[in-house]
Amino acid sequence: MSASLILYEKITTTGKKAKLIKSEVEKLITKGKTDTLHSKRMLFARLPKNAAKKVFEILGPKYRDRAGGYVRLARVGVHKDRTSKVRLELI
Repeated sequence: MSASLILYEKITTTGKKAKLIKSEVEKLITKGKTDTLHSKRMLFARLPKNAAKKVFEILGPKYRDRAGGYVRLARVGVHKDRTSKVRLELI
């Protein structure tokens, strides 16, 4: 789901999954801000090739001056099984 958020820049999921994905994606984007061999290997090990490439080419330079908080959580409703529905989107 982390790769989906990076590729599509917004997804809708449950509240608990959203909290886990948010912290993981923020760590990945932080690694993508530095263009070193070590950070490239770390990202290519965790993400598919196209998602890791997008982090280095688009998202890293976009968030270079930002200290953190790359992902926004927005509550959008309730699933029919009464779990919260949350939209995750990159700022």
